[in-house]
Amino acid sequence: MEASRRRSLVGNNRKSKRALVEKMNEEKDDDDVEAADDEEFEDVEAWDTLSNGFKRAQLVLDQNRDLIQRVNDNHVSRIPDNVARNVGLINEINGNISRVMEIYSDLAVDFTKKVHERRRSAKNSDTLTSTTGCYGGGRSSRGS
Repeated sequence: MEASRRRSLVGNNRKSKRALVEKMNEEKDDDDVEAADDEEFEDVEAWDTLSNGFKRAQLVLDQNRDLIQRVNDNHVSRIPDNVARNVGLINEINGNISRVMEIYSDLAVDFTKKVHERRRSAKNSDTLTSTTGCYGGGRSSRGS
């Protein structure tokens, strides 16, 4: 139930962002519209990356919840064969925890890369704009 609520919140955030970008697009000229479209694409891509990673992690966590329930049931039953199975179940739980850690680690790396790429592209576009002389009537800053 909680996972579906989170999924709907992520979906609503994307819809809100798209609606905001569309509203901005109506108010901007063509150059600004293209820039907003590029940003929207990057934002959607970033959200999709995060969303897919969180879904993968949630699947593994749900599997662990089921395994933990089985371990508990086996423990409560006090049947020697069932209790002996817990060793394998607990090892599987530990492996799943490692998988979740890897998923979160990959998400952090991917998100950091996207942030750095975005900052780099923003700096490059600012540098490109200032070096091409778009400000100042098309003249370079080195004299006339």
